[in-house]
Amino acid sequence: MGKILITGGTGLVGTRLTEMLIEKNHDVVILSRSPEKENEFKWDIAKKYIDKAAFNKVDYIIHLAGAGIADERWTDKRKEIIIDSRVETANLLFNTIKENNIPIKGLISASGIGYYGAITTDTIFKETAKVGDDFLGEVCQKWEDAAHQFESLQIPVTILRTGIVLSKKGGALEKMRLPVISPIGSGKQYLPWIHIDDLCEMYIQTIEGNLKGIYNAVAPEHHTSITFSKALAKSIHKPYLGVCVPGFMLKLLFGDLSVILLKGSRISAKKIKDDGYIFKYAKLGKALKNL
Repeated sequence: MGKILITGGTGLVGTRLTEMLIEKNHDVVILSRSPEKENEFKWDIAKKYIDKAAFNKVDYIIHLAGAGIADERWTDKRKEIIIDSRVETANLLFNTIKENNIPIKGLISASGIGYYGAITTDTIFKETAKVGDDFLGEVCQKWEDAAHQFESLQIPVTILRTGIVLSKKGGALEKMRLPVISPIGSGKQYLPWIHIDDLCEMYIQTIEGNLKGIYNAVAPEHHTSITFSKALAKSIHKPYLGVCVPGFMLKLLFGDLSVILLKGSRISAKKIKDDGYIFKYAKLGKALKNL
């Protein structure tokens, strides 16, 4: 099987993806700021350094590196970190590959459904929709542009615009497990979600099934904050309170960041399904039961 180099390999998605790739007999190496394991190699973005040994016989690069969008309030400094952690890492990969003439079969990069902007509309966004006119749109546009530069080296690029990742440990679901479950804001905004195993399986299928281009990485079932909260309360046997948490409270708590909680539209999963991907967790109830 293939040899895969992962950036962001010790994060939520990277950790699970590494496990699943190894289960399928792929060889996995990881770029890390402080490598400890045998399959980890050092990189230092500030010094523009990557251990060249990391690229030995690598077939594909999966680029997951990036500071968490929802980890801290969006100060000007934090916004800069969010963008640079995605773009400068991709630039370092690109320059290293170009300067050393390293042959790889493809680059697969994460992106986010924030590409379409943090808005609530009746639109079901397909991959062909235009970029959103806000900070999240700017982040994703720059993220994707950094990935697309690999095409100038005749390296195929695949991009997965990812929704809210549901996992057993860490991520959004852990923060949602409260004593009482309530919808937030208007409750009518959509929460495009995906089970972590489906997301990782999509990354694997881009390699094994040779998927190319841009795909929305979201489950096909649409849920609002209200319907999601009801399903979550039922799955973890917690009381559901039908009174929405007021938006102004979230704005006070999180500042500009609150927009990712208070806004959201439906995202289409049709393209990846049409190209042969079969969801293991297409329904929220089944995903929550598993988690």
